[in-house]
This record gives sequence, C-alpha cells and structure tokens, in this order.
Amino acid sequence: MSPVPTAGQTVGPFFGYALPFPHDSELVVPGSTGAITLSGVVRDGRGEPVPDAILELWQPDADGNVVRQEGSLRRANAPAVFTGFGRASTDADGRYCFTTVVPGASFFSVTVFARGLLNRLFTRAYLPEAADAFLEQLEPARRSTLVTARDETGLVFDIHLQGERETVFLTYPRLEP
Repeated sequence: MSPVPTAGQTVGPFFGYALPFPHDSELVVPGSTGAITLSGVVRDGRGEPVPDAILELWQPDADGNVVRQEGSLRRANAPAVFTGFGRASTDADGRYCFTTVVPGASFFSVTVFARGLLNRLFTRAYLPEAADAFLEQLEPARRSTLVTARDETGLVFDIHLQGERETVFLTYPRLEP
C-alpha cells in the first residue's frame, strides 16, 4: 500500500517552549572583537509585528569559510567555537537579535518559522555593499527587501512575511516534501 498524503499543519506557536537553548542567538560572545548585531522586526501581511516567530541564521565566518564544526546547540556560557549557526525568537514587538560577525561572503542565510506557515521560509540578508548575481537579477524594489542597513551596533534586517514590502523568499526544491 502506498503512503497517502495528509493535510498540512501550520508551524507553531510552540517555539518559546520547544526550541530555545541557552545563548542560541549568540554566534560569538557579545562584546568580543569583531562582534556585531544582526537585528530586526518580523512583520505579517498587515505590517503588524509577529511575536512568536523564530529565525535560524546560517553564515560563513569572517574569512568566508563555511564552518563544519559540531556544537551549535552546546553553548555553555558562551559559544566557544564559531559554528555559523544561531537561533533567535522574536519578542512581543516582533524583534529579534543575533550577536555574530560580518560574514566573509555577501550574505547571511535566514530561515523563518512562524504561526500560519505550512513550511519554513528561506531568505538572505545581504550586506549593504554586496554585489551578487542573484541580487542583481531582482528589480530594485524587490532587491531592497534583501539588503541590510547599518546602525550603531551592526546590521538591521526587517522581514515582511506578506504585503507591499514582502521579503523575497527562496525555494529549495530538494528540501520540499
């Protein structure tokens, strides 16, 4: 007998209970040499903050190397080894914040989990000065949804799940069910 497809289920809102781990949003020790923040707000289609989303960040180190080091979830008091992975929950105002380093490549990879989503969403947060073939093929208005802005502590990247300023999301066919 062949498996029968079943109805999809939305993701969450169990993130605050099941997924956080100590120092999950700290890819590097806050205040350490080269440490910056990558922060922003996740908004829904009406522009309202999403208070129960979770974001995963994947990135190369400051030299552009993709780190293949185990231990991303075992951070005692602070990350001892940079692994290029972090996870941050949004607060009541939809805000999130990672402590990390500027990647030695042109972008951060971001995965978004939020209420109402049947599947996770994939996007990129490009450095303001980035030049990239994928980014360049987008219309300027769409391109701007993928580019971070600098502030006094690092980079800001707001994510809009729908609407006029909807962030460009990517599809990875091999990852879809």
